[in-house]
Amino acid sequence: MQRTSKLLHVEDHSRDVAGMTYVYPVVSRRAGGVSIGINLNPNNACNWRCIYCQVPELKRGTAPIIDLGRLEAELRTFLHEILHGDFMQAQVPPEARRINDIAFSGNGEPTSAREFEQVVELIGRVKADYDLPQELKLVLITNGSLIERLGVQAGLRRMAALNGEVWFKLDSATREGRRSINNASMSLKRVRENLERAAFLCPTWLQTCVFQIDGLPPTQLESDAYLTFIEKFLQGGGLLKGVLLYGLARPSLQPEAPRLTNISQAWIESFSAKIRALGLAVKLNP
Repeated sequence: MQRTSKLLHVEDHSRDVAGMTYVYPVVSRRAGGVSIGINLNPNNACNWRCIYCQVPELKRGTAPIIDLGRLEAELRTFLHEILHGDFMQAQVPPEARRINDIAFSGNGEPTSAREFEQVVELIGRVKADYDLPQELKLVLITNGSLIERLGVQAGLRRMAALNGEVWFKLDSATREGRRSINNASMSLKRVRENLERAAFLCPTWLQTCVFQIDGLPPTQLESDAYLTFIEKFLQGGGLLKGVLLYGLARPSLQPEAPRLTNISQAWIESFSAKIRALGLAVKLNP
């Protein structure tokens, strides 16, 4: 396994640290330890284009054909190194030397891979061969736009049996907000339906990025729409573990980057309190 000698930190989620195509480690501030990333979009293609995205040369598109044999070999190699080699001591800060999860993340929407269900099965098979923490999670970080695919739903059912969690992106509950932040035209009705499907099949968190655009935080209209969406979703019997509310950790590599700045601690804490008042847990990472 090729790797760099630099120490990992939360502001660097480079995909080439391990010198592999599909597998890369990061120190995740949201996960609180080492997250083993599974990048099913090494072609930097995504069906959305979020303005805070840190992927270089991001393009519209879908995941390429996945080489399942290579992915399995890379995952086995890396797990062996992290468990029996010096990777933790050499490249991970002492406070983060724990394996927290295996996460579908990477450089695009992971559920756009036609082999998604097969990859989940592969990870389950590999996990069983290693002495991994019993609480190790399998996390899907997703924009939720492809949950209606039967293969994705089958993958989520299998994930639930592997201590899985879905982190479902919702940065705005208005059509205008989703267009400006995510460059996506997904309707709120479809967001709700896909969120319901995901949460029914596998434990699900909403993940929401908040930040300032041109020095301004989200408008009152945006904040109210978001809170109303959650309230109605819960009243309708929707299941959620909570909200992962976070700010900008790393610079955007999109054209809008100069317009984006971190939101104030006071704003994000106030918004977090309003979400908690609806009965949901909030994990806050400003």
